[in-house]
Amino acid sequence: MSLLEWVLIAVFIVLAVNYWLVRRNLKYGHQWPGPTAFPLIGCYYIYFNKSPEDVVEFITTLHRKYGKMFCVWIGTRLALFCTNTRDTETVLSSQKLIRKSELYKFLVPWLGNGLLLSTDQKWFNKRKIITPAFHFKILEQFIEVFDRQSGILVQKLRADANGMLANIYPYITLAALDVICETAMGTSINAQTDADSKYVKAVTELSYLLAGRFVKVWQRSDFLFNLTPEKKRQDKIIKMLHDFTTNIIRTRRQQLIDRGTSGILGDETIGSKTKMAFLDVLLQATVDGQPLTDKEIQEEVDTFMFEGHDTTTIAIAFTLLLLARHSEIQAKVHREVAEIIGNDPNAPVSYRNLQDMKYLEMVIKESLRLYPPVPIIGRKITEKVEIGGKTVPEDTNVNFGLYFMHRDPTLFEDPEKFDPERFNSERTLEQSSPYAYIPFSAGPRNCIGQKFAMLELKSTISKVIRHYRLTEAGPEPELIIQLTLKPKNGLKIAFVPR
Repeated sequence: MSLLEWVLIAVFIVLAVNYWLVRRNLKYGHQWPGPTAFPLIGCYYIYFNKSPEDVVEFITTLHRKYGKMFCVWIGTRLALFCTNTRDTETVLSSQKLIRKSELYKFLVPWLGNGLLLSTDQKWFNKRKIITPAFHFKILEQFIEVFDRQSGILVQKLRADANGMLANIYPYITLAALDVICETAMGTSINAQTDADSKYVKAVTELSYLLAGRFVKVWQRSDFLFNLTPEKKRQDKIIKMLHDFTTNIIRTRRQQLIDRGTSGILGDETIGSKTKMAFLDVLLQATVDGQPLTDKEIQEEVDTFMFEGHDTTTIAIAFTLLLLARHSEIQAKVHREVAEIIGNDPNAPVSYRNLQDMKYLEMVIKESLRLYPPVPIIGRKITEKVEIGGKTVPEDTNVNFGLYFMHRDPTLFEDPEKFDPERFNSERTLEQSSPYAYIPFSAGPRNCIGQKFAMLELKSTISKVIRHYRLTEAGPEPELIIQLTLKPKNGLKIAFVPR
């Protein structure tokens, strides 16, 4: 046979295999608008020459062109992008559709099968184990940590408290890292006094590498990604992160043994005066009478570390940016905080004090609406389902654009306006569905740490406002998606001492 004949046979086989792979989905794909898909490659071409910095604009363009539900073929795999609240509720409220979309698989080498990534019975077991770690009595113990670390933050900020624009993002990142290390692992790493934190730099770089696999769609194939220099760099970073948490786990386990602490965590333990870290809960937990393995504990600790410092950093920073832009709202926050705590900016706060900061909570909620730290969440459809009257086939990935839903003018009046009063309990929230506003996700897989996060946000933001008057905000930051929503070049705010 000639070379031409072999080429023709190869082409025929490729096209036949491609048709076989997508034939189940072909009859469903036409139900939604989307970019033109070609045999075998699908819509790969729309990702050409894209970087993580382009993701927000890239998705915005597709959303404007194709509407609230559109499809994209990633090779032979169907993917849907949704900002329709009805369809979002259908999936996120389901007790069966709890598997994360395939994009989350990029996190597995780092976070393993922890609470974020596990599914089915393993996820239910982990959720049950971890829930006691967020008991209000344990959260109440963390208030002192929040207050002390935010006290260090305001001292560090003093160097830039001259009324000139300064990037506050690095300061807040280190403060959030100190908080999560002490609360999650019971260990102080003093990141704020060691600004050259290797952990922060490693997480930032790893997030960028993982986000790159979203837009470099050929890297979604593990086989192809494993051939790239990015894979070697990823492995090196993950080893460093794992070594960091493993050493802390071993040290904490020995401390518990030395204290004679063992057995199953119960209400009596939770109510004790001994301060407990989340790690302590994991070290004392059992499944079917067996303690968790070191690997299982490490997966949860790594998950806590990632989710607990990155997302709170984003929320604190953007809330301060918005307060700097709106002096009248900032003044109202300051008045509320002063009425609750008093005029001494260094006075400690209590759990009850933070609970009473109702207006600040409204401000934070509105900030999370405009800048949700996790702008997109995804699920993998594990069985054929009806969504919006249309059949979605098994193995379809559905991604939900929270950032776009939160700014939808059909859901929120004047959506680009910063208006904390939207969340006033005496005013009807201007949304048609409880799924129109879901910064902590929703349904059975909602964020287990949202109460923890709100307390930390209130403590940190109120401490900054007690010490400083935010006088000016820099230009609207360029937003990028690196797993979470980040300002590409930091967040600049001007502030002076009160």
